[in-house]
Amino acid sequence: MAELSEFSLRPGDPAPDFALPGADGATHRLQDFADRPLLLVVFWCNHCPYVQAWESRMIELGREYGPKGVATVLINANDADAYPDDSAEASARRAREKGYPFPYLRDETQEVAHAYGALVTPHPMLFGRDRRLLYQGRIDDDHQHPERVRHRYLATALDQALAGKPVQPAQLPVAGCTVKWKG
Repeated sequence: MAELSEFSLRPGDPAPDFALPGADGATHRLQDFADRPLLLVVFWCNHCPYVQAWESRMIELGREYGPKGVATVLINANDADAYPDDSAEASARRAREKGYPFPYLRDETQEVAHAYGALVTPHPMLFGRDRRLLYQGRIDDDHQHPERVRHRYLATALDQALAGKPVQPAQLPVAGCTVKWKG
């Protein structure tokens, strides 16, 4: 688990710019989502057991909150040379097979992941209309057992932000596999 003291971005910080290729073959930029009230950026991968455990819930969140004005993008920055399951080709295949309702982007240089301070996969970060950080933390309180979830942290943050309320808590420690940095 990565603790709050390790976060680079803090509530109120602006979303770093990005222009990354997606599994759909298009390049996606931060400004492409300017018309959406909220932007959820989630650092993601294919091989991590935490990601795999939360994957269906993340897809459900994308389907539930997309029509409400939440743009979601997943970004895979893992070293694909060391982890071939995280290559652009494998990511495109996974997005198709799982029916991702959001863009799945590849950060080959890892510059975007460094700019956002991504620590683990998954590492969700929610930004408001002004693209300032409102929330970062876990998706919920039990990645292994969906039936035991008592706190849907990310859904609560989305609901609060959509209602124009302060997001509380604004930060929680993130749980997942470390980002697989190059070199």
